[in-house]
Amino acid sequence: MPIHSFQDLAAPSIKGLQTYQPGKPIDELQRQLGLTDIIKLASNENPLGPSERVKQVIRESMADISRYPDGNGFYLKQALAEKIGVEITMVTLGNGSNDVLDVIARVFLTVGREAIYSEHAFVVYGLSTQAVGATARVASAKDYGHNLQAMQALVNENTSVVFIANPNNPTGTWLEANELEAFIKALPAHVIVVLDEAYGEYLDPSEAPKSIVFLKKYPNVIITRTFSKAYGLAGLRVGYALSQPGVADLLNRVRHPFNVNSLGLVAAQEALNDQAYIDQSRLLNRQGMQQLEQGFKRLKLKYIPSVANFITVEIGPKAGEVYLALLQEGVIVRPVTGYQLPHHLRVSIGLSNENTSCLDALEKVLQRV
Repeated sequence: MPIHSFQDLAAPSIKGLQTYQPGKPIDELQRQLGLTDIIKLASNENPLGPSERVKQVIRESMADISRYPDGNGFYLKQALAEKIGVEITMVTLGNGSNDVLDVIARVFLTVGREAIYSEHAFVVYGLSTQAVGATARVASAKDYGHNLQAMQALVNENTSVVFIANPNNPTGTWLEANELEAFIKALPAHVIVVLDEAYGEYLDPSEAPKSIVFLKKYPNVIITRTFSKAYGLAGLRVGYALSQPGVADLLNRVRHPFNVNSLGLVAAQEALNDQAYIDQSRLLNRQGMQQLEQGFKRLKLKYIPSVANFITVEIGPKAGEVYLALLQEGVIVRPVTGYQLPHHLRVSIGLSNENTSCLDALEKVLQRV
């Protein structure tokens, strides 16, 4: 049989995938437009950058980068277990939480099985599901967030995984502990429920669902978290999953060897213990959120209330034009058409001056598009 293209060689489940589109990098905009003063509010990064403690431990560890990292990540896993209050055998490390989500899909999904996730939820759920040949069932959203009743209605004997982002990306909505536990409790025992908490550190600790309690009560729960957001380590790619030891054993069989690099391991361990930095990040985020909310109100723009480190604002049918015009002004935000929100833009919380510049540019652009 003649091969007409490499498409003919690919697995059927891969052919329909669309490449994940990250936020536009600063250097790409510099190359395209020749701009030098650029503000990036597209990728939900911590505008503070890594803490001084983290930068110091990275400098001290540079001499060993010619050697492979600890493939088991023992010290980081030990630090996580002690900090969170779980057994070390319940921790699985990943190259960012995206990596862990993909591992979960490879372990529990295959042809003939189904995954459920919400409309307007993180795009990686669909990518990982389709890549392994499983079937995606997408529940309609409620007020831009998870509609647990609609998700429950999709559960059947073929359901293997339910993905829940809490807080949700890109809408910033979140679920209360009581409704979340009621949903988990009602699921059949054969269904794995993944609580994706990439933005959980931005919630006030008194408000956040106590998901570790769910983990200990319900053996089918997996929690995924990351050091890319509040901890300011997006470039080092460190994430992790928490699950019952039997589940973690399966995940660790599939994860790639040395999937977390040596600098990421030491940086994450140091960041985990720098509570002052997390407190500062949370405060800065709260202030920046208020700043953008007030700005959107002044511009008479609706937005989706968010508890994460970003806010999604409704621009209208010309959202795509506004996005491109903002690029000309040196402001990078994130279009969310791929999340079925073609009239919205997602704006990450920046430093105070960055938020001001974004609002000024937005006001200027809205007057001419």
